[in-house]
Amino acid sequence: MTKTDPASEQGNDEQLNKAIEELRGVLHDGAQGAGAHGGSPNADMIMGIPVDVQIVLGSAEMPVSELMALQKGSTVSLDRRIGEPVDVVVNGRRIARGEITLLENDPGRFGVKLTEIAG
Repeated sequence: MTKTDPASEQGNDEQLNKAIEELRGVLHDGAQGAGAHGGSPNADMIMGIPVDVQIVLGSAEMPVSELMALQKGSTVSLDRRIGEPVDVVVNGRRIARGEITLLENDPGRFGVKLTEIAG
């Protein structure tokens, strides 16, 4: 993991929390508008649209000859180091960055703790 200044980290946390609250407010307003208040009737449909979420650990570039030589047990070196943030990509667009973490309720799985929201 990378070391950061505690004051800087607190500022980043506040910015992240503010962005999350703004998003929740927009989603909440949209959901209320779709109900009895006469807002958008398509809000429920829009909220139900599936999106492709990917967590990108890194990437690699290699010639086709190396690609064709890959086999079971081969190791591909990525362009990121252990502890560097991973990208959270939605429908091909980076929306956030975060760090890999174990899930508290299921230590056999891992997740991503958001540390930055793309602005």
